[in-house]
Amino acid sequence: MTKLAIVIFADTDTAESMGRVANAFVLANEAIESKADLKLIFEGAGTKWIPTLEDENHKLHGMYAALKPQITGACKFCSQAFGVKSAVEKAGVQLLGEYKDHPSLLSLIDEGFQIVSF
Repeated sequence: MTKLAIVIFADTDTAESMGRVANAFVLANEAIESKADLKLIFEGAGTKWIPTLEDENHKLHGMYAALKPQITGACKFCSQAFGVKSAVEKAGVQLLGEYKDHPSLLSLIDEGFQIVSF
């Protein structure tokens, strides 16, 4: 079985960034359809996408809402650093902080996950 970790680092500030998130979501859907073991993580400036995508009027809200049950979490440190920690918590997305308040990507590699970053 494929083990895939999709990590979204893209900021919210450009159309290119939104395209990267949309492509991450397309890959996540393909992984789900293929019955892959999927981890979907928001890291760095990517944590800012959680409150942005919670807005029902956002172009990507529908994709986000469909994938929300599959979201593994968002970086605890970066959520705080980018000022979105309370919004991430309000959205019900788990804060991850296995290594110095960041998600442990090395642990995912050790568990056999392939990491794809957007």
